[in-house]
Amino acid sequence: MLTQIEYARQGVVTPQMAVVAENENLSAEYVRQMVAEGKVVIPWNHNRQPKAVGIGKGLRTKVNASIGTSSDIVDYDAEVRKARAAEAAGADTLMELSVGGDLDRVRREVIAAVELPVGNVPLYQAFCEAARKYGDPNKLDEELLFDLIEQQCADGMAFMAVHCGINLYTIERLKRQGYRYGGLVSKGGVSMVSWMLANGRENPLYEKFDRVVEILKRYDTVLSLGNGLRAGAIHDSSDRAQIQELLINCELAELGREMGCQMLVEGPGHVPLDEVEGNIQLQKRMSGGAPYYMLGPISTDVAPGYDHITAAIGAAQSSRYGADLICYITPAEHLALPNEQDVVEGVKAAKVAAYIGDMNKYPERGRERDKQMSKARRDLDWNRQFELALFPEDARAIRASRTPEDEQTCTMCGDFCASRGAGKLFAGDLKGDKI
Repeated sequence: MLTQIEYARQGVVTPQMAVVAENENLSAEYVRQMVAEGKVVIPWNHNRQPKAVGIGKGLRTKVNASIGTSSDIVDYDAEVRKARAAEAAGADTLMELSVGGDLDRVRREVIAAVELPVGNVPLYQAFCEAARKYGDPNKLDEELLFDLIEQQCADGMAFMAVHCGINLYTIERLKRQGYRYGGLVSKGGVSMVSWMLANGRENPLYEKFDRVVEILKRYDTVLSLGNGLRAGAIHDSSDRAQIQELLINCELAELGREMGCQMLVEGPGHVPLDEVEGNIQLQKRMSGGAPYYMLGPISTDVAPGYDHITAAIGAAQSSRYGADLICYITPAEHLALPNEQDVVEGVKAAKVAAYIGDMNKYPERGRERDKQMSKARRDLDWNRQFELALFPEDARAIRASRTPEDEQTCTMCGDFCASRGAGKLFAGDLKGDKI
């Protein structure tokens, strides 16, 4: 079977492209053209056929939720609940990132629990298996790694974060710059760097990139080029090691597209707001417009417990300047394994951020909902306000918990409701579009 990009290049609008076009209110031909150029991807898998979601140029910014066990907490039922909670809260994609317990079991149970496209990081299981088998993750056999990539694709992975951009040259850049303020924060990245240094060998995912591509192509799984050297502190943002990996990933994105595989580029972690636009411009220019999967980005390092907010601020800017997929951050970031409520809060914060970014990225079509909300508030039309709200049930619950004496107003102002008073003063002045 062909991949989405191969069908698109042959002029074929697949059922998945048609669904994306309908959901985005765009023409099917536009979606096909963008897929053919590698500027839009549709995470898919021939074995599973998840919900069709488009990521890329001209489309709404999407939100990914990440879940998964740790070596300290292994609760399979909890991961399934978190997956379903993320889907219910509005996540567009899901990543299953477990590193504790039976990794095959948790992956398969999560995939079965949702309709969303599900992704993962194959290095996690590879190094876990090597540690269990040999007592040392640095004894990982590269054949085991490629076998696991194949197995996970066969299980139904719609996209896969593979750390192909780390090579001996990028490690040398890291050493020469004097390491980092925040160190290395990618589990997969650190494990691969450790393996390379321990074995004195090149990263097999980079060295045998064509083999990675061929495996994912068989399933039409999107290859998301992992950001193993992403910054874990804003003072490390845009350093030479990170930019070197970004450069390599952008080159690989171009190569993978030429081979007929759908490609995403990941980045960049912690980023101060004044560097967000430049980072995205660099990625888009170097990759030929490949969709950009932003991890966060977290915009300050000093707000643990509220990193869903620091990331939402960065995500809104990222969406505005052209990022295509946002990986949510939860309140538990830097502190603990997220629970179900953390997941819900993280998804909703990221959804708000993506919406704000899209309002500015697509002003001609992205602000009508806000205009209608303004009118509903002016007119004290509560039902219409709830219909237009991003999270109507949350809004209804807050209002119901503090019922006003006058059902037209709210308990914020009560008898001093400005909207009611102004409405009486200017009722005869509304004209045309403002009615």
